[in-house]
Amino acid sequence: MRDDFVYVDEVVPGIRWDAKYATWDNFTGKPVDGYLANRIVGTRALCAALDRAREEAESHGFGLLLWDGYRPQRAVDRFLRWSRQPEDGRTKQRHYPNINRAEMFEKGYVAARSGHSRGSTVDLTLYHLATGELAPMGGDHDLMDQLSHHGAKGITRVEAENRRRLCSIMDACGFTAYDCEWWHYTLRSEPYPDTYFDFPIT
Repeated sequence: MRDDFVYVDEVVPGIRWDAKYATWDNFTGKPVDGYLANRIVGTRALCAALDRAREEAESHGFGLLLWDGYRPQRAVDRFLRWSRQPEDGRTKQRHYPNINRAEMFEKGYVAARSGHSRGSTVDLTLYHLATGELAPMGGDHDLMDQLSHHGAKGITRVEAENRRRLCSIMDACGFTAYDCEWWHYTLRSEPYPDTYFDFPIT
């Protein structure tokens, strides 16, 4: 692994993770190129900010669950190839029910040059420390739909409050939200704003 990149769970105590792209539970329906282990990787700067966010979340009775961090460029390239393949319907209803594969890129849900590949972007959610249950957010990770946008209509008051709470925590700890995905945050002072890395997660 490159210098200045670390396993988040080794640096941020108490963090939970489920690296979706290392599993079959993602919009492609299988593990993605470059994800050879179910671990979350990020820059040291990302981890320092996440540790602050973890402390802030704990003060509200919540923990952080990470779904993705650093994403190898080869994984992004795999997304592009997958988007050009014929539709098989296996993950469509759960992840992109109202658009076709190619529209994922056109509508900004997937990027050919992803901030994740720079090492300081994360996909995450909140869970209740008391029970371990995920906080309801009005849609799961990688639901590529207007329902996932910040300020979306059609979610409950509790779901909207949880989204706002996550956004407030992340903003206070140095992150910027992405309008189309309530779970996606990028470190404002990211150390490699113009570099897209491609080493695998092992």
